Amino acid sequence: MFSGIIETLGTVALKQSSGRSVRLEVAADHFDGPVAEGESIAVNGVCLTVEEVRKNRFAVSLSPQTARETALGRCAVGDRVNLERALKVGGRIGGHLLTGHIDFVTTASFSRDGDSVVCRLRIPSSHRRYVARRGSIAVDGVSLTVAHLSAGIATIWLIPYTLSVTTLSRKRSGEPLNVEVDLIAKYLARIVGEDDDDAADGVQFD
Repeated sequence: MFSGIIETLGTVALKQSSGRSVRLEVAADHFDGPVAEGESIAVNGVCLTVEEVRKNRFAVSLSPQTARETALGRCAVGDRVNLERALKVGGRIGGHLLTGHIDFVTTASFSRDGDSVVCRLRIPSSHRRYVARRGSIAVDGVSLTVAHLSAGIATIWLIPYTLSVTTLSRKRSGEPLNVEVDLIAKYLARIVGEDDDDAADGVQFD
């Protein structure tokens, strides 16, 4: 589990394809403590298992499904990525609960408003039931609050601090973004019988 509070940034140092799978090596700027093989790290919101550690670099593999269904499969050497290690029991949850399982990839527009940036995120019709005004949503692994929701567009304000400690300051309009909707909303939809297995298998935009 993760919380969407980015611990540090990293740089994609190596990308290798093997069939439909992808292996990445990521150079982390800084972690509070050593990274161990076998632990989980969210890379741009995608939960991955550390397979190898060398100094400040760690290696992870993307399955064919992960490479195909997340924006991480389209990354390139030199790209900056958000990094968060898994939560510890008893630790603080500064954002909201995340699994690291991406629900859909989408695009957004970004515009300046003083020192902040307004992000207008496109939400597919198949997932709008899980997004609420003043609710939580994760974009490239960053826990954010939906300020406004209308016609399938979630408006999110990115404050200066968020811009300074995540890769969102580097994003340009139209770039693919990983999105994970609120976990509690998904389970509530399942409990009340409003979750459709067939619809959940594919992202649907109006």
